Amino acid sequence: MERKYWVPALERANNVLLELAGQPSKLKLMDLSAATGINKSTMFSLLQTMETLNWVNKEKGDTYSLGSVFGIIGNAYFAGMNLVKQFEERANHSIERIGEAIQLARLEKGELVYLAKKEAATHVRLISEPGMRLPAYATAMGKVLLSELDNDQVLALYKEGGYQAFTPNTVQSGDELLKQLQVVRERGYAIDLEEIALGFCCIAVPVVDRNGSRIAAVSCSMSVHQWPQKQELAKQEIEQLAHALSATI
Repeated sequence: MERKYWVPALERANNVLLELAGQPSKLKLMDLSAATGINKSTMFSLLQTMETLNWVNKEKGDTYSLGSVFGIIGNAYFAGMNLVKQFEERANHSIERIGEAIQLARLEKGELVYLAKKEAATHVRLISEPGMRLPAYATAMGKVLLSELDNDQVLALYKEGGYQAFTPNTVQSGDELLKQLQVVRERGYAIDLEEIALGFCCIAVPVVDRNGSRIAAVSCSMSVHQWPQKQELAKQEIEQLAHALSATI
């Protein structure tokens, strides 16, 4: 990364956190100042801010340790890694039953981020790959995750007139999106009928954590020609897969 984009304050905070990770509950302000080369005045302000953000805890004896926010972040990080691993292990059974591609993704603001994909033994290949991002409103997985948000939160993610039309079937307004999301809430799953790519349909179901929050979604995509006869089987298999993945989180 070019240094002209560097944020020195973040680098200083990172250095402090690394010191505390290596010696929890042992270092005071003066120790941290000496170890990082950050002057006492700056270190005082840095620790005050980090304590307010729950990045660090000030303990008896004026020593410091990592704060609770890193427990939350760490759990989310490892849960995400475990989710992909569990998907890789469990998706094959569903693919054998359906004979179509299955995907895993999560929501980041208004975008759907693909985490994993398992292709079936067909000549059809999907455009999506792990790491790829697409507007959530144009996909089944995106809609099933957006449906957990309040309507105002959904509308705030997209500007009117800014809905990209991937096909003639792609949602084109906030009002239309909200109507679709209400149907998703009632059904508990979402479908995409040639909305992101012509010739393809998709059904998606949420993956939830122990608190019931939707942290990801799984989907099955297939050609429009296969949709009439495979839609119900795909729904059953994807629901079972989502339930199995939810149980591992």
